[in-house]
Amino acid sequence: MAGATALLIFLFAIPATYAANYIVGDSAGWGTGVNYNNWASGKTFNVGDSLLFSYGGLHTVDEVSASDYSSCNSGSAINSYNDGNTNITLSTPGPHYFICQTPGHCGGGMKLQVAVTSGSSSTPTPVTPSTPTPTGSSTPTTPTVGSSPATRTPSSLSPTPPSLSGANDMNSLFLGAPILLAALLAIMG
Repeated sequence: MAGATALLIFLFAIPATYAANYIVGDSAGWGTGVNYNNWASGKTFNVGDSLLFSYGGLHTVDEVSASDYSSCNSGSAINSYNDGNTNITLSTPGPHYFICQTPGHCGGGMKLQVAVTSGSSSTPTPVTPSTPTPTGSSTPTTPTVGSSPATRTPSSLSPTPPSLSGANDMNSLFLGAPILLAALLAIMG
C-alpha cells in the first residue's frame, strides 16, 4: 500500500503541460485576403504551441528569416511545406516568420510573424525603440514601454480541429489518471 501511495503522490506532483493549437487565419485558413497581423495580435504564442496552416494547392508555407520576410524572399527558406495541412510546433522562443512563396501572395499580405515566448511565468513587456538622439544633443532618449500583451485565456485560443484532438485527449487522459488511481486505491483499501 505504501508503494501505491508513493505512486499517487508522484502522479499528482507531475506538472500538466498545456499547449495551444492555433488555426492560422481561423476559419479563413492560410490564403489571400486575410490580415495575418490582425489575426496574430492579442494572441500569446508560447514554446510548445502549434500553428496549423490549412491551405489549397496554390499555396505554400515557408519559414524564413526576418530579412526574407521583409523582402518576401523564399529562396533560402528555413523550412518549406506544401502539403495543404501543415502543423508547425513552435519549439524556440523569439520571432518566427512565415510566407507563401507563390508569386504575388506574400507581397499581397500572405505572411505571418509571431513572437514566441518561453512560456515562463513572467510576461515580457515589448519595448519600442526611440528615435536616436540628434548629434550634439546631451539629452538621452529612453525607450517607450508598450502595454503588456494580452493574457492567455481559453477564449483567445482557436478551437482545435478534430485532427489535432489527440493531443488534448492525451492531456485529459494524463490528468484523469491520478483520479482513477485514487478511486482504485480507495476501493482496494
